[in-house]
Amino acid sequence: MASDVEANAAAEEKNWRRKGKHDKEKPWDEDPTIDRWTVEKFDPSWNECGLLEVSSFSTLFPQYREKYLQDAWPIVKGALKEFGVSCELNLVEGSMTVSTTRKTRDPYIILKARDLIKLLSRSVPAPQAIKVLNDEMNCDIIKIGSIIRNKERFVKRRERLLGPNLSTLKAIEILTGCYILVQGNTVAAMGTFKGLKQVRRVVEDCIKNIKHPVYHIKELLIKRELAKNPALATESWDRFLPNFKKKNVKQKKPNTKEKKQYTPFPPPQQPSKIDLELESGEYFMSDKKKSAKKWQDKLDKQSEKSEEKKRKREATFVPPKVRMSSCIFSVGFSFACIVTKSCYGFQENTQSTKTTNDNNGIADIAKSLKKKAKKLRNSEAQENVKIESYVASNEESHSKKKHKSSSM
Repeated sequence: MASDVEANAAAEEKNWRRKGKHDKEKPWDEDPTIDRWTVEKFDPSWNECGLLEVSSFSTLFPQYREKYLQDAWPIVKGALKEFGVSCELNLVEGSMTVSTTRKTRDPYIILKARDLIKLLSRSVPAPQAIKVLNDEMNCDIIKIGSIIRNKERFVKRRERLLGPNLSTLKAIEILTGCYILVQGNTVAAMGTFKGLKQVRRVVEDCIKNIKHPVYHIKELLIKRELAKNPALATESWDRFLPNFKKKNVKQKKPNTKEKKQYTPFPPPQQPSKIDLELESGEYFMSDKKKSAKKWQDKLDKQSEKSEEKKRKREATFVPPKVRMSSCIFSVGFSFACIVTKSCYGFQENTQSTKTTNDNNGIADIAKSLKKKAKKLRNSEAQENVKIESYVASNEESHSKKKHKSSSM
């Protein structure tokens, strides 16, 4: 029995070795001095023979970048020449092309050169774009034009990403350690992979209206402070991060359509155009008469519209209605004032002996005016009486009384 157990154990050990014969422990696996995340700089001695095939990439650029690229092309050409990459600027087609040569040793440098011409076409300055050729630097071009259809909303959200005096953009650049350029329908970013991931999240959340960039900046600031504490390296940071909830979410209105009563019978068939013409008799009319009738209908509609417009214009010139009683009272009051003034002037010129007679005459005139005003107020038939005739009658009565007083 013991021999059988030993034999089975030996067989299992043999099978295990056969299955994982390449997964043996190496002496450098547990070496603490080795940093496995570092990117070693490429050494040309690693690839002395060069590349077997020619690889090339080309991209178009907008017309407004033509002059700048023409001026900055010698700088770009000199930077790519160090890595053995050739470049060509075609102003006729409006394109930039990069390709490998026999002197190219680094096989990944052609992808870096492709990123360089992409950044140049997206309005990144040449000195900044050349930095992408370094191994530590990477780039990401985020397309934001197709996320939202409404042009006004897109412009507002893009301005929200920039902030007043580019303050929001600068804050994101400092916290993520990336270079960001917002141009047209794209956002070009340059930096480390970790920073580019954060930038993409901030930009997409802003354009999709998920979260404001200011809230992202607050989160990044908190994470920056928490990263300084080594005790929290293995713990979750969710309890320290703020939870922002949208308050102005538009809720969908429930469909409140009234259900019609079910009837097994179909609705009655509507008359066709020919049926309507047969009923009115137009079907049997000639083309000339039909066109004349259409023209007449058009003229009738035009005349109706013109009359409506004329009525609206004339409505502004209609005077407001005024009550006749108030008008008569005002006229009577003004006339009484005129009479009193004339009487006072007449009293100064006459002798002192006739003062009493004049005062009696004025009192009589005032009484007569009051009586007439009362009569006019009570009678609705006197609305169209002319004011001139009313004043004239008062003047005649006044002259008669004056004549009587002078004869006495």
